[in-house]
Amino acid sequence: MNKTASMFVGGILVGAFLATAGFSMFLRGQKAGGGQQSKLVLKLGHGLDTAHPVHKAMEFMKQRIEELSGGEVTVDIYPSSVLGSETQCIEQLQNGSLAMTKTSAAAMENFIPAMSVYGLPYVFRDSDHYWNVLNGDIGKRLLQQGESKFLRGLCYYDGGSRNFYTKETPIRTPDDLKGLKIRVMNSATAIDMVKAMGGSPTPIAWGELYSALAQGTVDGAENNPPSFTSNKHYEVCKHFTLDGHTRIPDMLLISSRVWKKLDPQVQAWVQEAADESVVFQRKLWQEKTLESLEQAKAEGVTVYEVDTAAFAAKVAPMLAEVEDPEVRDLLKQISEVK
Repeated sequence: MNKTASMFVGGILVGAFLATAGFSMFLRGQKAGGGQQSKLVLKLGHGLDTAHPVHKAMEFMKQRIEELSGGEVTVDIYPSSVLGSETQCIEQLQNGSLAMTKTSAAAMENFIPAMSVYGLPYVFRDSDHYWNVLNGDIGKRLLQQGESKFLRGLCYYDGGSRNFYTKETPIRTPDDLKGLKIRVMNSATAIDMVKAMGGSPTPIAWGELYSALAQGTVDGAENNPPSFTSNKHYEVCKHFTLDGHTRIPDMLLISSRVWKKLDPQVQAWVQEAADESVVFQRKLWQEKTLESLEQAKAEGVTVYEVDTAAFAAKVAPMLAEVEDPEVRDLLKQISEVK
């Protein structure tokens, strides 16, 4: 081989080495403290504050990964949207520039249409039925459906039940929603649900909701008790109805591009730590929900327990008219879970 050809081949080999090393540095980062062993660092970005039960669960996961790996693997967590919005973090997972993020299953409808089943009202009979579905074959299957979009689900976190809350009009029956402008997520399923109950759904960004309530742009909204209190919506809304119309889980995602680069042992550690963090988070969420309801009452909010069957009856036609054959099949499967 002549000198020119030799230099050309050598250049190709060096280029390939640098490309591989670059991705390795993304995962591993720099050697800590000048030690001999590189630590594998996985970046996790999300939009929640540090007091949120899901953030605390991810901190628990980080600790468990470090324990399981003997310090060889860790997770750097960036909360409060410092790495971007929920959508931006998902996009970063898809291109492999971010390892993990937390998202709502509702936001995943755009990537996995079958996920819309979680946003349908009164799909779950109670909390036990909800977790039996999520932890069973149906939930695990849906976690993996995002692989083609480079999004792999690791686990579900409890997002609680969503309930109506209003400024002036108490919601004791579905008829009380008639004529009221209710803030909803920008989700076709959520919009159809409020319409079916007689309300006027109004999509508004979560960060803009407090001012929209205060200014009368909307008459009320719907969410779980911890979100209601942590965002101080009790200052303008004095009626909270425990109708539990939906139970939409949060999800912990990892980039498939990153996952496939991990050693099988590291994958096992990450999955084990994620599974353990779910148990930890569920306990925190239950405690936070009870605490939030008590806080709301102390702030002058009236909490109503209602006949949920009346609300479920209003949206029954909506479930019967689901067009997507996969979602229809999922509804049938979910109803058969004990």
